[in-house]
Amino acid sequence: MFSQIKLKTGSRSEMKDITPDVQKEISGMGISDGLCTVYVPHTTAGITINEGADPAVCDDIIRKMDEMVPKNAGYRHMEGNADSHIKASLMGSSVTVPIVKGRLALGTWQKIFFCEFDGPRTRKVTIAG
Repeated sequence: MFSQIKLKTGSRSEMKDITPDVQKEISGMGISDGLCTVYVPHTTAGITINEGADPAVCDDIIRKMDEMVPKNAGYRHMEGNADSHIKASLMGSSVTVPIVKGRLALGTWQKIFFCEFDGPRTRKVTIAG
């Protein structure tokens, strides 16, 4: 089964917790046990699982990504978003989470984050369960 959610980002770089949205879609699919893949069909955005209890973690990740891959570093890509493509590649385009008794089997502190690197935009996330 497949589902798709749409989301809007508000800044050039941000990490948006989509865990409740993914859980809602999985619940709607009626899946009891299995695997959930969350896929981002964009070349300047990514997805990751990380700590969701302290917002400073996401701030630190975004800050460090900007340090490692600065916006203006003499890239050849002409659109001005080469750094966004690189960051998306580093983050990855999908994550897979077990489903146990209808719930995402994430660790205590884990959340699923959509990672925007070329916003603000309207984006899509595909969920397969």
